[in-house]
Amino acid sequence: MAVSIAGGLDPASLLALLADGQPHSGEWLAQRLGVNRTAVRNGVLRLRDRGIAAGAVRGRGYALAGPVELLNARAIRAALSDVHAERVQDLEIAFEVDSTNTRLLAAAPPPAGRARVLLSELQTAGRGRRGRRWAAPFGGSIALSMAWPFGDRAQVSPALSLCAGVAVCRALARAGAAGIGVKWPNDLWLNDRKVGGVLLELRADAGGPAQVVIGIGLNVALTRAARAEIEASGAAVAAIADACCGAPSRNFIAGAIIDELLSMLVDFEHEGFSAYREAWSGLDVLRDRPAQVLLGDAVVRGTARGVDAQGRLQLERAGRLQTFVSGEVSLRLGEANLTDIE
Repeated sequence: MAVSIAGGLDPASLLALLADGQPHSGEWLAQRLGVNRTAVRNGVLRLRDRGIAAGAVRGRGYALAGPVELLNARAIRAALSDVHAERVQDLEIAFEVDSTNTRLLAAAPPPAGRARVLLSELQTAGRGRRGRRWAAPFGGSIALSMAWPFGDRAQVSPALSLCAGVAVCRALARAGAAGIGVKWPNDLWLNDRKVGGVLLELRADAGGPAQVVIGIGLNVALTRAARAEIEASGAAVAAIADACCGAPSRNFIAGAIIDELLSMLVDFEHEGFSAYREAWSGLDVLRDRPAQVLLGDAVVRGTARGVDAQGRLQLERAGRLQTFVSGEVSLRLGEANLTDIE
């Protein structure tokens, strides 16, 4: 039976019945949910208020604009290896949150060697790097965060976000996506267009243990309208579906990401960035290309030359390498032969 909230029904329960994209009568929905038809109608309106394309089909009931693969914990866990499945202490799927990263940061950290994972169908205040808003269209995106404990804050370096990018690329390759690479420090690109990104946040006391939350935001499949809305902000956007021969499964992708992140975290605890530097270099979409780094009001132009052993960006200017630390700069494609600071 649906859970009553705010005088209506649980929108997630209604959504589960409509996910097949077929029309269902208000009477049938009311019977299945244990509510009256007015509650069903109000529930559909609540879904629409959340940006979900749901509505009435004349003479046939209510339906979504098309079928949607909802996130499912059992299907996600099916993509995990046995050893990694045991490392996941909690795997929660929420209908709607402000930010999956914010929720996990506020929660108690998992025990040593275990992870807590949160995904959400809707995210109202998703955040990208430097506080930018991250849009996550319903049914066509993944908003996933993983909390992992480190015994010593000193173990955590900015290069961890680079390693997370490699892990996500490996997961997407498992899902059949070809050609997706990384743009320093934490973006995922396809044909010079952004597919998603990594947001790493830390909660720690000086000299003590730390909890790291790795947030992953991905465009899985974008409708023409969703793509146009995102690109209206000036962003060049792509989706995982653009890199696949068939329709990608959100649940398989989510499970593969969790699996690869857990492998990476165990490696990182023992070897740091050195275990992933070569792999990251092989995915680097900017290597040997003209680029520009923004430092406040200044623009540093040169040629991207990969990263050093600490994961710092290397920019060649007038025959010399200059390094930049993740979190201090933004990187954009630049024009060739520009090597001045403006």
